[in-house]
Amino acid sequence: MAAPQKAGEIAAPVPRGEGLSPRGEGLSALARRLRQGDASSLPVLLGLVLIWGIFASQNENFLSARNLTNLVLQIAAMGTISVGIVLVLLLGEIDLSVGAVSGMSAAVMAILNVQHGVSPALSLLAGVTTGSLIGLVQGFWFTRFRVPSFVVTLAGLLAWQGALLWVLGTTGTVNVYDPIISGLAGTFLSPSLGWALGALCVGLAIFGQVVTLRRRTKAGLPPGSRGAVIARVAIVAVLVPAVVGLLNADRGVPLALLLLLGFVIGFDLLLRRTRFGRHVFAVGGNAEAARRAGIRVDVIRVAVFTLCGALAAAGGMLATSRLLAVNQSSGGGDVLLNAIAAAVIGGTSLFGGRGTVWSALTGALLIGSISNGMDLLALPSSVKFMVTGAALLAAVTIDALARSGRQQPAGRP
Repeated sequence: MAAPQKAGEIAAPVPRGEGLSPRGEGLSALARRLRQGDASSLPVLLGLVLIWGIFASQNENFLSARNLTNLVLQIAAMGTISVGIVLVLLLGEIDLSVGAVSGMSAAVMAILNVQHGVSPALSLLAGVTTGSLIGLVQGFWFTRFRVPSFVVTLAGLLAWQGALLWVLGTTGTVNVYDPIISGLAGTFLSPSLGWALGALCVGLAIFGQVVTLRRRTKAGLPPGSRGAVIARVAIVAVLVPAVVGLLNADRGVPLALLLLLGFVIGFDLLLRRTRFGRHVFAVGGNAEAARRAGIRVDVIRVAVFTLCGALAAAGGMLATSRLLAVNQSSGGGDVLLNAIAAAVIGGTSLFGGRGTVWSALTGALLIGSISNGMDLLALPSSVKFMVTGAALLAAVTIDALARSGRQQPAGRP
């Protein structure tokens, strides 16, 4: 029993959350993480469930296996480009040229393969190299001459659109017939292979959690909540078989989905598990502090813009594989806006230093669901753009509020 308070004695403040039940502490921690933007994927997933419920109630075909397979194919290119946008946003910068770079790189690939008879492998490599070189040039220009990345990439947006028209020449459209190139978006795994890959994903998820717990224990860090670990594994164990079963009900697991997941998982590991990734977050959090800590800030920036260009090229070639053609509008339209919106709506901060590569996937899935559902309902493009713009504005507002919440003094509610 606590000792009675003496007269004139000031009671010590009770730490926030003390005296709460375990459930109350969990809810308090969740609310705090939401305010600070540390649980940004949760609102996206809840929004996705809400959107799917609305469209499914309006059109029974929305949740059909065929439509969801088409949805996956539609977001593969956008999600790939958005992965590169996430890397740039983590630096607190922006790249407005990714749409034009994707079209330009795809045009180089198509021209080499169709008109010059270059093998598909070399043509694809040339396309990725084109995007990488463009990103390298823009990153160098930005860091060397201290021109804002907004201006450099805006100039690139105009320049690479002109280069696309020049590469295509008078033909205007180049149809792609090579089965390897078209197979990037047109290949589907057999049901047995799909189930085998699903089982492998679940096993890797369990293995990853075990390795993380062992590393934390070895480093003397608290292992964290076992309930949270079990929940993450359970979600993967339920979600992966459900997705594989649904896709197998139509044409099978698309190769395009595996490529997108490969980019997401690979760059997620790069950011979380390597020195380069830690330096990216450090530069995005405070470039001057990173410079004083010995990080080569300009090198990191150039490398990130180069990777962004390469991913834009990969996304452009995935789009070409699905459409089987490159034309003067490739990479134009809403490609740029959707790629940026996907990263931001998914939870990557516009202010740098906070975010995850997985936001590219969740954001692309949300935007793709909105577009796909409205197409099924035969709604006009004007409504589609307004709804996507409202979702982007809401995500940016949440990000700004979370940032102001993180900057409040510790004792301020």
